[in-house]
Amino acid sequence: MSTNLEVGIVGLPNVGKSTLFNAITKAGAEAANYPFCTIEPNVGVVEVPDARLAKLASIYGSKRILPAAMRFVDIAGLVKGASKGEGLGNKFLAHIRQVDAVAQVVRCFQDANVTHVEGAIDPLRDIDIINTELCLADLETVEKRMDRTHKLIKSGDKKAPVELALLGRIKDLLEDAQPARRVEMTDDEAQLIRDLTLLTLKPTLFIANVAEDELLTADDNPYVKQVKEYAAQEGAEVIAVSAKVESEIAELDDEDARAFLGELGLTESGLDKLVRAAFKLLGLMTFLTAGEMETRAWTIVSGTKAPAAGGKIHSDIERGFIRAEIISFDDLVTSGSPAAAKEKGLVRLEGKEYVMKDGDVVHFRFNV
Repeated sequence: MSTNLEVGIVGLPNVGKSTLFNAITKAGAEAANYPFCTIEPNVGVVEVPDARLAKLASIYGSKRILPAAMRFVDIAGLVKGASKGEGLGNKFLAHIRQVDAVAQVVRCFQDANVTHVEGAIDPLRDIDIINTELCLADLETVEKRMDRTHKLIKSGDKKAPVELALLGRIKDLLEDAQPARRVEMTDDEAQLIRDLTLLTLKPTLFIANVAEDELLTADDNPYVKQVKEYAAQEGAEVIAVSAKVESEIAELDDEDARAFLGELGLTESGLDKLVRAAFKLLGLMTFLTAGEMETRAWTIVSGTKAPAAGGKIHSDIERGFIRAEIISFDDLVTSGSPAAAKEKGLVRLEGKEYVMKDGDVVHFRFNV
């Protein structure tokens, strides 16, 4: 599985989606440092905040620090009727099919100067419009697949009856405007329909866009409460941000941004919260490498074994993997240096079956 994973940002017009995405783009990481080929205009690459890197760099005397990064995609064109091609509907559906997770921006602030496309502020209605369009698009996909599966049953395909039963359960939900991710299914069942890339199966989080003066009390905002109650039904996270504040922070250097956040009574930006939530949503984690040249965070999917993790750095490491020399970040910081950690017996040699843990500081031994 690739870890160049993308989160698509969706929302109705005038909910703050473009303002937020522009802030992401302005705050964007230097794309040249990451294995991301060409960055399209509607893709923003953002560094994943990680306080461990600076500590590690000071222990090793590293010349530079390279954090992990996330990709956010601005998915335009969602209006009522998108599933039938309204607005930029077809383009919207094609774009959203390609992302790994969805962040849905919902407007939770009143502003007489910013009209709402539906005439009034109602976050649950907005979520319903988006979900309905995605459910309708998925329903069409599922019905086509069911026709094909019926034919496979007639030809004696052993897996076809299981697939058809699963598709029937999904279809029932979609017809009730419920996302497919609410269907309980086994890993084997999920594999049967993986190639359908259903839009409503994608992991989702909600971004509640609040007014600047409501950031500290966002939990008391009645609209945010509604979004949280809805999200709880599917175990989804809700991040409260002010797109306006994020756009202001994006214009500042690091020191001024910290001062500005301090004035607002905040310890971190909404973008930092969003990146961390998206990282968690995608089941990602980081291992660390450090030396005189650089300290770096590498992104892997949770559950990755040591050789495959080494392959993130270079395919030769995976091919010629011998051992991974590992120390946990906490043990290293407590010890003060790699040598001191070694003396205490805190450096471990792990083999091919070792499952990486978040914050492992690693030196790979390999031979090709």
